[in-house]
Amino acid sequence: MSQKLLVVEDEISISTLLQFNLEQAGFQVITAMDGKNGLEKAEREIPDLIILDLMLPEMDGLEVCKELHSKKLNIPILMLTAKDDEFDKVLGLELGADDYMTKPFRPREVVARVKAILRRTGATDTEKNKKEKVEHLQIGEVDIYPENYEAYFKGEALELTPKEFELLVYLTRNKGRVLSREQLLSAVWNYDFVGDTRIVDVHISHLRDKIEMNTRKPTYIKTIRGLGYKLEEPQ
Repeated sequence: MSQKLLVVEDEISISTLLQFNLEQAGFQVITAMDGKNGLEKAEREIPDLIILDLMLPEMDGLEVCKELHSKKLNIPILMLTAKDDEFDKVLGLELGADDYMTKPFRPREVVARVKAILRRTGATDTEKNKKEKVEHLQIGEVDIYPENYEAYFKGEALELTPKEFELLVYLTRNKGRVLSREQLLSAVWNYDFVGDTRIVDVHISHLRDKIEMNTRKPTYIKTIRGLGYKLEEPQ
């Protein structure tokens, strides 16, 4: 199984660039847009390595390092910063960062640094604080743990009915695909409501209420007129 990386970066363009290049290099990548959410994901996911921006909303990178250290989460950290500040560099390394890069950087260099840190620290999938790994699905700011029957939006637990949860899991596993109401009925309800696709529309509406900022202009669950629904990464 590929090693898991957590990218904590509030600039979407940089986060997307890093995620693409790291996934191309064979890593599994999860992301967070602020320090607080990054810390929560680090505690929950126990990644093999964290790529951590210094200047973040909610909680800066140095504070994240400090919290991880205090919780005895010995996860390798590659710190990023737009500031060429020697004091920040020294302090970051003292707080537990394993390496340090100044923006702008070349994606290939980041991948090389990540591989070097993982070799140096000996981080492997089987060593990560001995914590049992569970399946994790992610789309945008929605995180789903099918085995634990848990789902989160922006780090907050979602209150979902069993069928809402099953529908969300199925949509996520098929993200980017247009799924007809009949397909969803078959997969989630096993034709218990054969011929009545309204049950799908009702549950889609309920899911939108819980993960969309504006249900009139959904960014996650799109209606494809005349065909069905599609779950996609928000723009």
